[in-house]
Amino acid sequence: MKILIIEDDNSLRELMQQALADDSHIIETAANATTAMMKADIYDYDCILLDIMLPDGNGLDVLRHLKDARKEAGVIIISAKDSLEDKVTGLDLGADDYLTKPFHIAELSARVKSVFRRKQQHGESFVEFGNVKILPETRQVLVNGQAIELLKKEFDILHFFMTRPERAVSKGTLAESVWGDYIDQADNYDFIYAQMKNLRKRLTEAQANIEISTVYGYGYKLEQQ
Repeated sequence: MKILIIEDDNSLRELMQQALADDSHIIETAANATTAMMKADIYDYDCILLDIMLPDGNGLDVLRHLKDARKEAGVIIISAKDSLEDKVTGLDLGADDYLTKPFHIAELSARVKSVFRRKQQHGESFVEFGNVKILPETRQVLVNGQAIELLKKEFDILHFFMTRPERAVSKGTLAESVWGDYIDQADNYDFIYAQMKNLRKRLTEAQANIEISTVYGYGYKLEQQ
C-alpha cells in the first residue's frame, strides 16, 4: 500500500513513517499543506494520513482539495483536536476515519488496514481474482488453495494489480505505487521488466489462470485467461 503522511511534527512523522514502512508499505511524507497538495496532485496514494493543524493552512482545506480533485485515496484525519465538530466536519467532507492524538502505533496500523480493506478489498481480509487469492496482512499468495512463494516486490506488484483487475496501468503509475514517488525521474523502467518476468514465471508454474499482460506502448493489465 502506498501512503502519504501529512504531519508537521518531525518526530511523530518519522515515527509513523518507520512503523508503517515496517509493515511493508510505501511511505511518502509532507510537512505542510502546500507540499501535501502538490504531491496529491502529481501522485496517487492508497491512503492519506492527514493532520488538521498545519503550519501553512488547515488540513480540512487539504481534504476539500483532495475531494474536489476526485482522489480515491482513503483519508484518515489525525489531530490533537478532539471536538465533535471537527470530527463531523472531517467525515462530512469525505474522510474515512478520525484518529485523535496521542495514539498507539498499533492502532494507527490497524486503522490504515481497515480503511484499505473497505476501499480496495470490499471489506474482506483477502483479494481474489481467478484462482489466485492474496492475504495482504500475512503476505500470502494462494493458487488453487496452494501457497506459492514470491519475493517482496513480486508480491507488491501482484497485490497492486489484484486490486485493479482488468484495468490498464501505465509503467509510470506502477513504478510510483510499488517503488515510491520520484521513481518517475528514472531514465527507464528496466527494473520493472525483471520483476515482471519473474512474477509471470511463478504464476505460470503454479498454474494460475490469471495473467499480467502487456499493453504495448503503455503498461500492463491483469486479466483472467
